[in-house]
Amino acid sequence: MRFVTAKKEDRIFVGIVDEKLSKVIDIQLAEEAKNGMGTFPSSLIECIECGDDFLQKATEIEEWAFATNSHKYIYHENEVELLAPIPRPSKNIFCVGKNYAEHAIELGSVEDIPEHIMMFTKAPTTVVGPNNIVLKHEHVTTQLDYEGELAVIIGKEGRSISEVEAFDYVFGYTILNDITARDLQNRHKQFFLGKSLDTTCPMGPYIAHKSVIPNHNNLQIVTKVNDEIRQNGNTSQFIFPIETIISVISQGMTLEPGDIIATGTPAGVGKGFKPPRFLKGGDVIEITIDCLGTLRNTIED
Repeated sequence: MRFVTAKKEDRIFVGIVDEKLSKVIDIQLAEEAKNGMGTFPSSLIECIECGDDFLQKATEIEEWAFATNSHKYIYHENEVELLAPIPRPSKNIFCVGKNYAEHAIELGSVEDIPEHIMMFTKAPTTVVGPNNIVLKHEHVTTQLDYEGELAVIIGKEGRSISEVEAFDYVFGYTILNDITARDLQNRHKQFFLGKSLDTTCPMGPYIAHKSVIPNHNNLQIVTKVNDEIRQNGNTSQFIFPIETIISVISQGMTLEPGDIIATGTPAGVGKGFKPPRFLKGGDVIEITIDCLGTLRNTIED
């Protein structure tokens, strides 16, 4: 099952995308049509917080809605605007740095491959959805760069989570572009400012529940800029796998439903080229991950 946050006219709603990725069910309106009243929460974070009860109800509504196939609550994807699945995270996005050896090397040397997980965060105000414009921020940076990544969405609260139990705490996955101002990143040493400019965390187009991902450790990640392949990696190349990441973060910190963890980017970022190839106005970035579709955004012209 794949979930979206979408907008039709002035209405923002939680939706389910069909297997062909062409239709969206407004689950609140569908439930009202089926049962005479709607009980789904209004945001995807709140839905995730409801756990298995939400998934069971959503499955029932999905089956009923597609059986009735009414245009009153089923829309073609081009009839709605897809927002970021979690438009405003409740706290900073967790990000893993240098989780692919070749990426660590392209930004430095073999000595830069980390022995321990590198963590930083991006502010909630960075998040935008698919097809949104990414601001150039010319007044603060001349080195805007892309980073295509798999993001993990946490499904339930936990602390001191073991690696064996880690996937019990995963709700699903989405695509994230960890856009970075390299000059700010280098100038301030700690990454927060260079990673937290407004609009520099495009996400989406939807969250795929973990049940539809056959192997999270074998997902191809391809990033294109203006149709040119820049990154072509696979989650099998992780230095630190997802279960390790979740376990390490949670040892002294509580993870909560709706928390977002970006798992790192493959080699091929703009800074890694000689000379560097930073983003320019009008550039179109497309990130495609197996089972998760394509996240597309354009740099402000």
